[in-house]
Amino acid sequence: MSPAPKSIVIIGGGPAGYEAALVAAQFGADVTVVEDVGIGGAAVLTDCVPSKTLIATAERVGRANISGQLGVRVAGEVPGPHTVSVDFELLNKRVLDLAEAQSQDIAGRLRDAGVTIINGRGRLVAQNAVEVAGQRLPADVILLATGARPRQLPSAIPDGERILTWQQLYDLSELPERLIVVGSGVTGAEFAGAYTSLGSQVVLVSSRERVLPTQDPDAAEVLEVVLQQRGMELAPQTRAESVERTEHGVIVTLHDGTVLSGSHCLMAVGAVPNTADLGCEDAGVELDAGGYIRVDRVSRTSINGVYAAGDCTGVLPLANVAAMQGRIAMWHALGEAVSPLDLKVVSSNVFTDPQIASVGVTQAQVDSGLARAHGIKLPLATNARAKMQGFEDGFVKIFCRVSGTVVGAVIVAPNASELIYPLALAVDLGLNVDDLATTFTVYPSMSGSIAEAARRLHSTE
Repeated sequence: MSPAPKSIVIIGGGPAGYEAALVAAQFGADVTVVEDVGIGGAAVLTDCVPSKTLIATAERVGRANISGQLGVRVAGEVPGPHTVSVDFELLNKRVLDLAEAQSQDIAGRLRDAGVTIINGRGRLVAQNAVEVAGQRLPADVILLATGARPRQLPSAIPDGERILTWQQLYDLSELPERLIVVGSGVTGAEFAGAYTSLGSQVVLVSSRERVLPTQDPDAAEVLEVVLQQRGMELAPQTRAESVERTEHGVIVTLHDGTVLSGSHCLMAVGAVPNTADLGCEDAGVELDAGGYIRVDRVSRTSINGVYAAGDCTGVLPLANVAAMQGRIAMWHALGEAVSPLDLKVVSSNVFTDPQIASVGVTQAQVDSGLARAHGIKLPLATNARAKMQGFEDGFVKIFCRVSGTVVGAVIVAPNASELIYPLALAVDLGLNVDDLATTFTVYPSMSGSIAEAARRLHSTE
């Protein structure tokens, strides 16, 4: 075995960078993290943590306003759509304060582990060196973990006041009266749902026939119906040609000629990698046509000793994938036993209400014959615990092979992000539906539907 590297420099302090740093420090490496925004990166400071904090409040507000069927009364009256509201400025302050606190917590963990943190923009200047603010940092191993940023359209340039990216929403002091969301992917759907619950009039512009085109079609259909029942408007199968600011709002012109007016517009049309001026081309690190860093399944780039992880690689834009890529990079660089990244066992979640969680084989793969599996979908409406809490929309879907091996799952439910874990374990460990079917669950519980679906799969073999 080759000797462990003495020094590791990581450009980027997001999930890929800080998780990699913790692993490397654990094995005794001299680790430096270079970060110009703040430890935690965009994921903690402007993306994942803030958005999910806002969504958590939106869920509380939305549930409170439809709680009349549970016997809840406010001042003797049945709650209506706007009975419970938010102090929007206070909400956004909490969002940003929590993000900053999380950043400080992570920075503290890094310092406690002996990691050096340098505030600045790092650049690759050689196979074994990084430069930051004129200082040259030699390294045995370099990890590029610079993330990505919101994509901008030339005809809809964000101004941070009326035309916004998802990173700029938290600077608003008042709840948007009428928010036009351009883009119906995960980010667009999450914010459209959240602002609908908070009390905004929301119009979601979708280039596809349905929201969430990359998700399970049954799940997307449930969410679309729920959001429209709550008052969201959908403009399907059209694109935004331009967004213009007016004196008191915005005008969004669609591809089909429709003109939408609103108080604000959120542009959620994808992301681009932060690889410009990173020094990749000069150092010989290969990029793809979209500017993403090409990596293999252990996070190696085209240059020996240089690794990359996270959204700048374009592998899968999820914080858990970024973190795992970073860990894998360090384990490999340090000569530790490592399993290559396996996207077939990655669990993901859409933080709408209800949430949509999935892992493994998809419905599209089953329908197309790419995956030899069959499945069952069990409506959540039959679950006793769901009935008690007033949850009527959602389901548990499990896919298995003829042998009964669990290969995939989808859950549409409140807290689906938590419920998917046992199914992710089942997929990762190759468990049989009988393993799920014969394991005790609490009664009543949402997880009981997982065992019930597994029992029904067994009966169909």
